Amino acid sequence: MEKKQFQLNDIVEMKKQHPCGTNAWKIIRMGADIRIKCEGCQHSVMIPRKEFEKKMKKLLVQADAE
Repeated sequence: MEKKQFQLNDIVEMKKQHPCGTNAWKIIRMGADIRIKCEGCQHSVMIPRKEFEKKMKKLLVQADAE
């Protein structure tokens, strides 16, 4: 299986949507754990990288490479 590519400030779609009704999340911190922020209600969640890679569906918006 191909490894999913993502980086800081990317907006990703998760398999399950947030209770506020959106499933677009922005990656705001990366490390052993990844913190993502809901684009609808701005709630943030920190989850382990392995779990994030399993629950991430696809990349919606790629952050500008600087």
